[in-house]
Amino acid sequence: MFHIVLLEPRMPGNVGTIGRLAVATGCTLHLIKPYGFKAIDEEKVKRAGMDYWTDLNYIEYENIEAFWQAHPFGNRHFLTTKKAKKHYTEFVFKPGDYLYFGREDVGLPESLTSKQSEACMSIPMVDGARSLNIANAASVAVYEAWRQNM
Repeated sequence: MFHIVLLEPRMPGNVGTIGRLAVATGCTLHLIKPYGFKAIDEEKVKRAGMDYWTDLNYIEYENIEAFWQAHPFGNRHFLTTKKAKKHYTEFVFKPGDYLYFGREDVGLPESLTSKQSEACMSIPMVDGARSLNIANAASVAVYEAWRQNM
């Protein structure tokens, strides 16, 4: 239904959890290297993904340029960042949209978000909160996109 794009994920447990989310919502998971762990078949990834992992539709890319060669950046690509002025609920999602999530430690690169500010969305939090776990953020955005298209 939708495409979940993880740019250089660092934590295998988060990738496994997001893989489970992708299976449960009919999404394709796009994994862009380098990872913060050895390989996608690492035990920690599989443990978090449980028995869903065999049903997961995922594609790995060596870098963001390889991903964009296969899926050119366009107006159906949405970037999650806490620096965005618009909340995720202000966007209208359509099946086939790409929802991007950055590294757990630094988020999406500013070189990307500053060039594509109209595509940037945030998830509101109380003052003083630094960030959500990437798996939680992916769940919030994917389920909002899914809700809009039910």
